[in-house]
Amino acid sequence: MPLTSDLTLNAAKFDPASNSKQTSALNEALIAKLEQGPKWFEVGAAKYREMRWAGETALPAPTMLPEAIDITILSRENGRDIPCRLFFPSGRKSEADQKKCKGVVMHIHGGGWVLGDQKSNDDLLQFYAEVGDLAVVSVGYRKAPEDPFPKGPQDCFDAGDYLVKNSESQYGGPLRFIGGESAGAHLSLLATFHLLKLHADLKLSGLLLHYGCYDLSWLPSAKLFNKSLILDQEIMHHFTAAFLPGMSFEQKQDPSVSPLYENLENFRGRLPSALFTIGTEDPLLEDSVFMSTRWLMAGGHAILKVYSGAPHGFNRFPKQALKEAGDAADDTEAYIKERLEQV
Repeated sequence: MPLTSDLTLNAAKFDPASNSKQTSALNEALIAKLEQGPKWFEVGAAKYREMRWAGETALPAPTMLPEAIDITILSRENGRDIPCRLFFPSGRKSEADQKKCKGVVMHIHGGGWVLGDQKSNDDLLQFYAEVGDLAVVSVGYRKAPEDPFPKGPQDCFDAGDYLVKNSESQYGGPLRFIGGESAGAHLSLLATFHLLKLHADLKLSGLLLHYGCYDLSWLPSAKLFNKSLILDQEIMHHFTAAFLPGMSFEQKQDPSVSPLYENLENFRGRLPSALFTIGTEDPLLEDSVFMSTRWLMAGGHAILKVYSGAPHGFNRFPKQALKEAGDAADDTEAYIKERLEQV
């Protein structure tokens, strides 16, 4: 019998030959479109955020749903609240019905720790609410460069601690899932480790980690990425410089900054299940591959789903424009339902 590896990957998923014509054409169109608009660091973060909402950037403005509810959660700082966005399944109209959800998803938005907010992903969060019969709370954490590390993570920690303590009384079920996209996936892991250390009996159903950045000193796939496709090296440099001003290479590898370096052995037997999604045309490809592998090595349950040719942020594109966006939605729905049945 031939010798077999203890670790296997579907190598075909990573082969550029596996990229579909539709996805390749979309990527080329995105590169051309993104070249036309200003980059956030050229006009300033505050101005770019205004432009984003006005539809004046290369990507369309977010769409807000009228059924979403704006709420606040107390922060650790006296006199300051954390703005959040709350979603319920569409069938739960009355306050009594809303308190019968199966649990809560804590969502943390992306945007390089600089852009985006709790109102930027209404359609995705309503999707989570519907497929799992869950309440969803999106956290409007403080952003760089106005509020660099550790301010944003602290807001996520405070929101998570509040939900661990209050989600049963408020929504009828415990905190079930934590997740986000890009910088939000990074903050989701930092928050998860914080909560696991703080609450010995915490049992999450799962983590929803979409194309996250888990090593802020950059892995080879980020250093070698040579396309201006949503993210590029220049944009990533400005994001990390705004979030971690003045930090050395060694400081960026501290576990409080880069979750890839967390000692997962401390959580053996307690790690929640985690879904990692990533496209192969993403500079953060190795972040998901390495983080999910470390998760498995520490005895955790991890599912890594790789989408050939998909760019950063791919699951936020319309399904008709990008097949992989629909595939990721189907995979995420299946994961949520499976985890609710198993835990």
